[in-house]
Amino acid sequence: MLRALFRSVAPHVLRLLCAGFFLYAGTNGTLGVPLSLSKTPYRYTVLDQDLSAALQQFGNNLNIRVNISAEVKGRIRGSMPDLPPREFLDRLANLYGLQWYYDGLVLYVSAAKESQTRMLVLTSIRFDTFKGALDKLEITDDRYVVRPAPGDGLVLVSGPPRFTALVEQTFNGLVAEAQAQPRVHETPPSESVLTLFRGSSTMVVRNGLPEAAYSSDVPQQDGVGGKPEPRQK
Repeated sequence: MLRALFRSVAPHVLRLLCAGFFLYAGTNGTLGVPLSLSKTPYRYTVLDQDLSAALQQFGNNLNIRVNISAEVKGRIRGSMPDLPPREFLDRLANLYGLQWYYDGLVLYVSAAKESQTRMLVLTSIRFDTFKGALDKLEITDDRYVVRPAPGDGLVLVSGPPRFTALVEQTFNGLVAEAQAQPRVHETPPSESVLTLFRGSSTMVVRNGLPEAAYSSDVPQQDGVGGKPEPRQK
């Protein structure tokens, strides 16, 4: 009886899943690479199905590659409410303690307990440069953490494994690039020499410090001039 019911429902379900569920970019600001799906309700009727299998079927019907962690476990029993695909995915994540991340090619689904936290030390790059690179590469996801510590010397990263891996790869690439840049040798400051004349005495000041004093039998007016010749005996 149950098998007959499933056969009668399955073709209708597949038609709903395959109709109009396509990826398009730029409509969801919370994601680095937008996973934007149709708002048409997603009707998914199951009698008793493994959670991983349901997620894999979700990707197959939406033409999205899905990578499911071995830690994703559970079974879906009974029908799910009719929700838009994105809300359907979020509902599964909330019900079964999951996290998901889309890198533009693959939808990665992992258990929340697999979430990772990293502390990155900023040495040769600034946080603004690091964050700007993540944004340009569309890695940033507002659901997960990339936050500088006070002093701009440390960065806290937290999220599912695929997200933290991409953040670390970007960080390592920027550090390697900065270290490969040729170092600019600083030009030493030019030397300053000042000669002070006061009466019959002359003083040479080099780089702001008195260096030598001279005296002359011929009085000179007070002033400043070039370096004099020492008095000959």
